[in-house]
Amino acid sequence: MSGVEIFATDDPFLLFDRWLELAKQSEPNDPNAVALATSTCDGRPSVRMVLAKHVGDQRFCFFTNADSKKGTQLALNPRAAMCFHWKSLRRQVRVEGTITELSGSDVDAYFHSRSRASQIGAAVSQQSRTLASRAELEEKVRLFGNEHDGEIPRPSYWRGFNLKAETIEFWIDGANRLHDRFLFELEDDRWRMSRLYP
Repeated sequence: MSGVEIFATDDPFLLFDRWLELAKQSEPNDPNAVALATSTCDGRPSVRMVLAKHVGDQRFCFFTNADSKKGTQLALNPRAAMCFHWKSLRRQVRVEGTITELSGSDVDAYFHSRSRASQIGAAVSQQSRTLASRAELEEKVRLFGNEHDGEIPRPSYWRGFNLKAETIEFWIDGANRLHDRFLFELEDDRWRMSRLYP
């Protein structure tokens, strides 16, 4: 597939939305799954898969326990990178930038849009910390559910974050590894696009 469509827009968010719509038609599940990389202040990296959400005009949002490994790293070093890889399309998108927190109202709205079981799971999980057994977790879930027969309160540590993009790279698989790569860089509030060597 050629990179001709890249030149049809100078808006990388519009292009990303088009690619994500294509991925929704061809990926077997979770087309919005993305590898999120964070690091400590001294540069020790960590990566994991999360689900990217579109909140308002913000494309690269995710929700997590702020006391988790990624949450504590982001508090100390609010820079991150994402990589979407859609094997069915033979395309990927890389995003790098700074992290900001979403508003409490946005986080509340998303938290309460999830299933009751997912809300309970988020409320009882001490994410990234040592767990003695699966049975202990299941008992915490059972007890918490019994204690809250109405709306599940969102824990204060369960928050939302937005990756404010500074660079967005679109990658298209090419024959003989002659891939098409197009880099959008934000300069003075305008996007500048350049083609990269494979």
